[in-house]
Amino acid sequence: MKELKVKEPVRLRTKEIKGGNKSLYLDKYMDGRRVYEFLKLYLIPERTKADKERNAETMRLANAIKSQRTIEMQSERFGFQSATKQKINFLDYFVLLAKRHERNTASTWMNALAHIRAYDHRDNIRICDITPDWVRGFQTFLQTEAVSHYTNRPLATNTQRNYYKKLVCALNQAVADGILMRSPTMNIEGIKGKESTRQYLTIDEVRRLSQTECNNEVVKRAFLFSCLTGLRLSDVEKLTWADVHRQGSFDRIIFAQQKTGGQEYLDITPQASQLLGERMADDERVFAGLPGRTVIRRSIFKWVDGARINKHISFHCARHSFATMMLDIGTDLYTVSKLLGHREIQTTQIYAKVLDKNKQAAVAAIPPII
Repeated sequence: MKELKVKEPVRLRTKEIKGGNKSLYLDKYMDGRRVYEFLKLYLIPERTKADKERNAETMRLANAIKSQRTIEMQSERFGFQSATKQKINFLDYFVLLAKRHERNTASTWMNALAHIRAYDHRDNIRICDITPDWVRGFQTFLQTEAVSHYTNRPLATNTQRNYYKKLVCALNQAVADGILMRSPTMNIEGIKGKESTRQYLTIDEVRRLSQTECNNEVVKRAFLFSCLTGLRLSDVEKLTWADVHRQGSFDRIIFAQQKTGGQEYLDITPQASQLLGERMADDERVFAGLPGRTVIRRSIFKWVDGARINKHISFHCARHSFATMMLDIGTDLYTVSKLLGHREIQTTQIYAKVLDKNKQAAVAAIPPII
C-alpha cells in the first residue's frame, strides 16, 4: 500500500544573514495562506564544540516553538478555540441565536433563556462556564424547581424537554461557530418527553364552529382553512396569492414548509378555496390582516367556547383535526403523511393511535357479558 504523505502545516527554515549566521523562521501554511514567523533565533558557524552545543540548544528551542505553533494551527482547524472566544457572554450569544429564528420559535428560545437566568443568576455567564456539571444542574432545575411564567406551576415534562433542547442547540451552534471544540451536553442524556394528548375536533365540531360567529373573521377563515388542508399556522401566515395555482377543477398550493423547508404541492378542496376569498395581487398575503399569536389564541378560545365545545383548542389543533378527519374517512396512512408534509411516516402514525377504528371495532365486538 502506498504511504500517504501529509504536508506539514509548519516548517522550520533558515535564512542566510550577514556574518555567516542563519536566522531561524517558521513557514506556516494553512487554508491557502502562507505566513512567515521569524523567531529571532540564530545559528552560528560551528567552529568549536561549544558552538555545536549552542546551535543544538537553539534548534531544540526552535522545534519546541514549531510544535506549539502546529498545535495551535491544528486546534483552530478542528475547533479548539482561544480562551478569548470562550469568554463570550453566553446570555448575549443565546439572544442572538433566538433572533435568528421565526417568531413562533423565538418565544420558546426566550422562555428557555429566562429559565437559564433563574438557574444561574450571574449577568455574565461565559461560554467556558457551561460545563457538563452545569448542564446536569440545569436539567435538575428544570425538573424540580422551575415554574411556568404563565401559570406559576411546575413545568410540564415536554416543556422541560423543549427548554433543554434549546440549550443543546445553542451549544451545538457554538461548536459550529468555532467557539467550542465540543459541546458540554455530549454524553449527557436529554430529558425524555411524554407522548402528549393530541387534541382535535371531530367533523361535527368543525361544522359547528363554521356555523358559530367569531370575533375575528380572518382568524375564523384561517382556522377552518387549516382544518381542511392541514397547514401549520406558520405556513398560513406567509401564504401569498403567488402560491395559489389553478389546476383543472382544483386549486393547488405550492409552497415551502416553514418548519422543514420542504417544497410541497397540495391540492385543496373547493370548500377550502372558498375560504381563500377574492384573489389579489401575487405578492399579497392570502390571509391579510391575520393578527399576532396572542390575539389568535384568545379569539379561538372565545370562538370555541361560543360553539359550546368543551375542549382546549389552539390553532395547531386544526392540523390535528385535518389528520384525524382524513383517517376517519378512510384515507390511507401514506397519503395522509404526504398531505401533512411529513418526512417520516412514523410521525403520522401518532394520529392513527388517536383515531384507531380497528381498536374501536374490536372493542365493539365484545359480546354481552352482564
